[in-house]
Amino acid sequence: MTHSHILGTGAYAPSRILTNHDLEKIINTSDAWIVERTGIKQRHIAADGEVTSDMAVAAARKALEMAETTPAELDMIIVGTISPDMPMPSCAVFVQAKLGATRAFAFDLSAACAGSLYGLTIADQFIRSGRAKRVLVIGAELLSRLVDWEDRSSCVLFGDAAGAMVLGPTPDPERGLISTHLHSDGTAAGALMIPGGGSKHPQSEEVLAKRMNKIAMNGREVYKYATRALQDVILEALAANGLKPGAIDHVISHQANVRIVESVVDRLGIPREKCWLNIDRYGNTSSASLPISLDEANRAGRLKPGDLVAMMAIGAGMAWGSALLRW
Repeated sequence: MTHSHILGTGAYAPSRILTNHDLEKIINTSDAWIVERTGIKQRHIAADGEVTSDMAVAAARKALEMAETTPAELDMIIVGTISPDMPMPSCAVFVQAKLGATRAFAFDLSAACAGSLYGLTIADQFIRSGRAKRVLVIGAELLSRLVDWEDRSSCVLFGDAAGAMVLGPTPDPERGLISTHLHSDGTAAGALMIPGGGSKHPQSEEVLAKRMNKIAMNGREVYKYATRALQDVILEALAANGLKPGAIDHVISHQANVRIVESVVDRLGIPREKCWLNIDRYGNTSSASLPISLDEANRAGRLKPGDLVAMMAIGAGMAWGSALLRW
């Protein structure tokens, strides 16, 4: 059977950095409060005029270079994002045009922080079926333009960035994606959403005045849901492949809050040092978080051939999932 494997990774973050101390001058908060509750010390903010597809392309070029793949060789481009350049057309078609990936069909998917993991799953199915040979999966978010900078409970969390992965087939049964496991629960949608700007609450003066076009979150509910769901979905992936938590060599996770990640790995009995953590430097970058973490671990030489990598992510929806990969 043909397996899909990650051939290249890439990441990009804007040069502007907004620290917790900078935020102290904007809103009623403190560095100590933010670090204690989230683990975040700084986040990257896009430059004026920079858009989501710009960041996506920057990350994609690095992943393509590592994969020794040209844009013309791509069959498919998937962009996970909730912050596209515009509502229509997709961010992915702008990425396709900017890269010059003339053969690739391109589309966005909306699974919030789980977007890259959902995209990885779709790419895996196309490669396994033989319908695609090279697939570019990107998570890109420009969240600084979607947060309410007067809501101190949420605006401190998010940052702008992009991460990318190039997938292709491998005949080696000992390498590549082993399985992915996806879930959704729309009954929990109220915990994290942007309520305005869609067909339910079309853009209007009232929507703007009430800041309904900005991220609204119940942090306590998200925390409780995430810790339970992520633990369960990692156990699901392990059980599906006859494995135990001790078999995991690395955990690559979406990072919304360091306390969530540490709680999950602690409950699973996985040493924290097996989990790549970078939320202190990026904040929550939603769909970009997982591929950025994978790229950093990859370029740091942490991932060795044959290592078992467990991925997990959860976001608004609620939408979540896991994947097991033999590096």
